Amino acid sequence: MEGTVSLVLFGSFAAMLLMGAPITVALSLAALAAFLFVGENPIQFVQIAFTSVGSFPLMALPAFILAGALMEATGISRRLIAFAESIAGPFTGGLGAAAIIACVFFGAISGSGPATTAAVGMLMIPAMARRGYDKGYAASLTAASGGLGIVIPPSIPMVIFGISAIGLQAPPEAIERFGSFASVSIAKLFIAGMFPGLMLATSLLVMNAILSHRRGFVGNGEAWSFAKVVTAGRQGFWALLAPVVILGGIYSGWFTPTEAAVVAIFYTLFVGLFIYRSLRWEALFRSLETTTWITGRVLLILFAATVFGRVLVTYEVPTLIADSMLALTTNIYLIWLFLIVFLLAVGMFMETLAAIMILVQVMLPVAYSVGIDPTHFGIVMICCLAVGFQTPPLGENLFIAAGIANRPVEEIAVKALPFVAVNTLAILLIAFFPQISLFLPTLLGY
Repeated sequence: MEGTVSLVLFGSFAAMLLMGAPITVALSLAALAAFLFVGENPIQFVQIAFTSVGSFPLMALPAFILAGALMEATGISRRLIAFAESIAGPFTGGLGAAAIIACVFFGAISGSGPATTAAVGMLMIPAMARRGYDKGYAASLTAASGGLGIVIPPSIPMVIFGISAIGLQAPPEAIERFGSFASVSIAKLFIAGMFPGLMLATSLLVMNAILSHRRGFVGNGEAWSFAKVVTAGRQGFWALLAPVVILGGIYSGWFTPTEAAVVAIFYTLFVGLFIYRSLRWEALFRSLETTTWITGRVLLILFAATVFGRVLVTYEVPTLIADSMLALTTNIYLIWLFLIVFLLAVGMFMETLAAIMILVQVMLPVAYSVGIDPTHFGIVMICCLAVGFQTPPLGENLFIAAGIANRPVEEIAVKALPFVAVNTLAILLIAFFPQISLFLPTLLGY
């Protein structure tokens, strides 16, 4: 029975995608087909979809999206970029390094890969082109660095992973193995993502230094000056304080990730209205419009993915997949290799949030079965999907960077390959050495 339901579910889903249906429609109709096949009352479809948005952690999603949009509207992102350029700009490949550092800073307040790429790319791609950087290279570097926006906490995909994972009950053997660590929380994911995010950023910095040296991409022509760094830091003090307030409040336990998102909104409004005095009504309404559009799109996917996942769990499809994988090998490193290759492939063809909402239902039980810590698995999954932002055919960051640089997407995709390779190596290290992700949560008692 389970195998037949799996065939109906995934067959319908694949058929709808081949017909060009949007991901939400494909998920919904596949789940409905499975419901009708097993004779379930279709009214459950609506009931499950409705209850999927009735969670307190989900409030963090629109709040972080709005906070990121407001930070761009108030000029906080420009000050972060100026500070990053003061640190790295004078060195060989320095503007490229400044773009990576700026993405780290902006990722720590936006939680979105495309938003990070757009905010940093609008300023850094033209600046790199003026300093003699190849436009295609500048765009590919920015597209790759923009993926840090979903790994450096706070992260919208981490919120979605946490919500999806909270609904899954850890099996008794996982509770026995991991104890309290068998549970997944958004705060724990935020803490666990810090070192992996910095590791991915470091891999990009190393590759940028190598490629810049080979291609002769010089710095900004100015001598490095500690005084300039201090000046840029003073001018961008309130912008630099934003990630400290958000992450510091979460890590210290002063507020939950959901409350932190609301704090970020009010902090940004305060800075924009009373300190920088740069927030205008038009920009405020534009930020609200962006938030409404993105949140509505995500919630529609969440409706459909929740019902799809419920069918998977009810008919034990994840158990079938786990048993099939364990029948091939029990070597944890080979299993990690299979999972990473699969996730990298998924990231090439599926939108990140949709992929998380679908795959958590399937793959987290597999992780439990083979002894992988669920928080560690979540970080590796998000790192893999972050690479999907820079790989065709779906890579959103590629299209954003290509539009800014006015270069063909194909050219940027090819020039992004070295960054894809070095990020993949970093992900393998993160997967094979769990303490890279779990050291900080363990230290802080999560």
